[in-house]
Amino acid sequence: VEPMFRYLKTQFPRLQLVVVVLPGKTPVYAEVKRVGDTVLGMATQCVQAKNVNKTSPQTLSNLCLKINVKLGGVNSILLPSIRPKVFNEPVIFLGADVTHPPAGDNKKPSIAAVVGSQDAHPSRYAATVRVQQHRQEVIQELCAMVKEHLVMFYKSTGGYKPHRIIIYRDGVSEGQFMHVLQHELTAIREACIKLEPDYKPGITFIVVQKRHHTRLFCADKKEQSGKSGNIPAGTTVDVGITHPTEFDFYLCSHSGIQGTSRPSHYHVLWDDNHFEADELQQLTYQLCHTYVRCTRSVSIPAPAYYAHLVAFRARYHLVEKEHDSGEGSHLSGDSIDRAPAAMARAITVHADTKKVMYFA
Repeated sequence: VEPMFRYLKTQFPRLQLVVVVLPGKTPVYAEVKRVGDTVLGMATQCVQAKNVNKTSPQTLSNLCLKINVKLGGVNSILLPSIRPKVFNEPVIFLGADVTHPPAGDNKKPSIAAVVGSQDAHPSRYAATVRVQQHRQEVIQELCAMVKEHLVMFYKSTGGYKPHRIIIYRDGVSEGQFMHVLQHELTAIREACIKLEPDYKPGITFIVVQKRHHTRLFCADKKEQSGKSGNIPAGTTVDVGITHPTEFDFYLCSHSGIQGTSRPSHYHVLWDDNHFEADELQQLTYQLCHTYVRCTRSVSIPAPAYYAHLVAFRARYHLVEKEHDSGEGSHLSGDSIDRAPAAMARAITVHADTKKVMYFA
């Protein structure tokens, strides 16, 4: 893969995109992404052979959504007239997630990803990613990552400093709320102060949970949506079944197509911005519509979703290249006893790739 991509890059200096047709599940995918994202900084789009032999308008339009974004385009924006008033001043949205190695593994590192919005829509996001200790939930290098995002936001918006920072943090269980909040809120504050001693934007820290056992149903049959009879998208519950004293709410932002919808549970652990519940719920629901890979609302806000994608992509970047030739198992042989520094290098994306949403 690498020699071929190198040849293409030298042969066609203005090459923007390489489309790779793959036969189903193959170790080549990891190698294509490793070379494209980290080595050469080229946009790549993989397509399965079956979708090339037999195209459907749906598949093609979804492919175009991804390609447009990888080339630096914008698919859709929120209608400015209906956005909450928080958008009246510069605001940055962060999404953060930590992906742990599969069960039974006791060697591989965990991967922490933080994405940050780069424009006012918010539609474009930049990514930062780090390897950290095995199964460590707190993001160790959050301060450096947030600092990077604030600088990128400043540059890409032509000199605006965010007045507010709103972070959606995925994958924290209730038992770790305070532990994670203490460390990560301090890290975000520290990042601001390192940039300017008196820079103190308001911070809202929201934990997003999908793994829980609360399910909501329509009391009135007439209100059910679609064939699956789920609650309609946008259903919000913040009384009765929520925490008696803390600021939390359930929001089912996606329309359940199959099975029973899991409403996402949002826990506002910290809020300097004094949001009203309705405003924050509306904002969260609108952010679920800005996800670039599809034209419908998804189950968690786009920044949290992107952080998940970035961390997941970094797993592929860690796959050793020796393993891409044989019929090795998916993500095999990655990072066995590799030095943290080598792994950190392996997941560092190319400067050209960093400019676009390569993880889409």
